[in-house]
Amino acid sequence: MNQSHHANFIVVIPARYGSTRLPGKALLPLGGKPMVVRTYEQAASSRAERVVVATDDERIREVIIDHGGEVCMTSSHHVSGTDRVAEVAKKLRLADDAIVVNVQGDEPLIPPSIIAQVANNLAVHKGMDMATLAEPINATLLHDRSAVKVVRAHNGRALYFSRSTVPWYRDDFAAEPDTVPADTLIRRHVGIYAYRVSFLKQFVAWPTCPLENAEALEQLRALYFGGAIHVDDAREEPGPGVDTAADLERARALIEAREA
Repeated sequence: MNQSHHANFIVVIPARYGSTRLPGKALLPLGGKPMVVRTYEQAASSRAERVVVATDDERIREVIIDHGGEVCMTSSHHVSGTDRVAEVAKKLRLADDAIVVNVQGDEPLIPPSIIAQVANNLAVHKGMDMATLAEPINATLLHDRSAVKVVRAHNGRALYFSRSTVPWYRDDFAAEPDTVPADTLIRRHVGIYAYRVSFLKQFVAWPTCPLENAEALEQLRALYFGGAIHVDDAREEPGPGVDTAADLERARALIEAREA
């Protein structure tokens, strides 16, 4: 796409206080700032018209307000970040054709360029309902069930997302099961999403589906009910998200090195 063209979009950052593996994750300090503030700052550098943190927690609200950010208080009963994003779109009365990018609150190192990229991809591909990103996979993550894989068609449309290794290279894996095949089509999914508001409303109105329940992957609901998701390779390597204590230490080290 023409790099001089930039889509108009809003970023919504769903942020909960509760986290099974890292309690109070959103507020854990990284280089002197809470994680959710780091994520907010990355999103604010992405050319977004507006960045809104969606939370149900007063502690997170206070921290974002203290740093000059915008917060939308949402229900504490949401089962997913997408539901929280949809509530924000409704409360802010966003137009049906507005583009909203969902950036997880535990992505303090996400490059602003890929936030803009996913919004631009959706703006350009008019026949798609959502857009997301992927990256080449490495041998460590090849058979890792926590690394989600995506298979896409010739036009970038997602065919399937799975925790399994897809596509399965029958002959290559028979010979070398732990080696990434040459010119592989296997891509690791990067969990950032752009939606048009009209589709976001549809998405949260649909019930959870058998595929989504089987893989514990929410984006399969969109495919199951006929939605079209565009997938492009991220132009810049996505920073590591923070799910575990080890992730937290790695993120701290990267931030300290960058800001030293």
